[in-house]
Amino acid sequence: MKIPFSPPDISEAEINEVVEALKSGWITTGPRVKLLERRLAAYIETGKNDIDCTIEENKKAYSNRVVCLNSATAAEEMNLRIFGIQPGDEVIVPAYTYTASASAAVHCGAKIVFVDIQKDGDRYSHAPEMDYDKLEAAITEKTKAIIPVDLGGIVVDYDRIFEIVERKKELFKPLESDDSPLGDLSSRIQHAIGRVTVVADCAHSLGASRVVGGKELYCGAIADFSSFSFHAVKNFTTAEGGAATWRPIEGVDNAEIYKFYQLLSLHGQNKDALSKSKCGCWEYDIIGAWYKCNMTDIMAAIGLKQLDRYVGLLERRAEIINRYDALCDELGVSHLNHHIDGMDSSNHLYLMRIPSISEEQRNQLIKDIAELGVCTNVHYKPLPMMTAYGKDCSACPNSYDYYHNLISLPLHTKLTDEEVAYVCEVMKDVLKEICGRG
Repeated sequence: MKIPFSPPDISEAEINEVVEALKSGWITTGPRVKLLERRLAAYIETGKNDIDCTIEENKKAYSNRVVCLNSATAAEEMNLRIFGIQPGDEVIVPAYTYTASASAAVHCGAKIVFVDIQKDGDRYSHAPEMDYDKLEAAITEKTKAIIPVDLGGIVVDYDRIFEIVERKKELFKPLESDDSPLGDLSSRIQHAIGRVTVVADCAHSLGASRVVGGKELYCGAIADFSSFSFHAVKNFTTAEGGAATWRPIEGVDNAEIYKFYQLLSLHGQNKDALSKSKCGCWEYDIIGAWYKCNMTDIMAAIGLKQLDRYVGLLERRAEIINRYDALCDELGVSHLNHHIDGMDSSNHLYLMRIPSISEEQRNQLIKDIAELGVCTNVHYKPLPMMTAYGKDCSACPNSYDYYHNLISLPLHTKLTDEEVAYVCEVMKDVLKEICGRG
């Protein structure tokens, strides 16, 4: 038996919709992208994936709330640029995450400040969340943004993060306008928010929710700005792709913010291809020398049908997680808790930590499991261990300790019950041999 780690779940529905997009004569950014944006906005607000966003009432309600782009990294970078992150600014990032959480800020010229995680992760979910005392201590007059990461689909403690940035708001110095269109918008946003902004990395957490401020909110409606990934390995995919969203900002119209995402993602061009295609409407202006990261209608076609199926996909992932939880509890192995009081995960990754083994033993364990046909992974090697970020994890010992004995099990909706049972059987056998457990 050969069990891949995370193949995409593509049905005939997605294939047929892509064919229809190809036949439509419109394959770049167009009507399907705009529909997907509205449907995602509705889902983020309500948790419902069946709201008809083709009718006028819902078109109006859910427009200018989500921007679909070609990756989550682009979405995070656009979020930071809309807010006005510039060279000399500091952006706080957890040491335990993937590079995209930090690289988007680097692209803006900001200095990354890494914060270590809590020892052994959050005490309830066991997820590698930031040490919030260290986060508060890291905020200075140069700090402009914090990028919390909902790793594995587990939603971080946003109540705690917002309490911290509110307490530190006297240190925040908002950007003054340079009289450019984007600079003016960023200045107004910074003055309106009036504190360090929370720019959530929700790459794993579409559909996850948490009680924040006494109210259950879905990811995308919690942080000031959020970014999602629709990469091929994610719960919801458009092959590549992602989306940016933001909470309403007092005194700044959503339509104006949405317009600038469009400008930033399409060379600063004030007309997209669909608008320019109308007879006699060729002329356009370039507002700024910006970027190219728009989503295509082909990608959106996949996403529209993924969203139709999404609630069921999350339910299947939860069923698999329950089987893995029972295995880990039987073996005495620490694992993520995806559903705790006040928080429901999107069930993206299954992380387990094997007690009393070294990094070398963990790596051998992964090889032994692979020889038995089960592909596993590690999420993640802490960023301070990477060459691009200094290759020194000495200031983040909890992150290294969390990483060194961690294994991610295959978790995807193509797994059959028989395959899940086989994964559990293999883990029992290999752990018994290597760790004397089981």
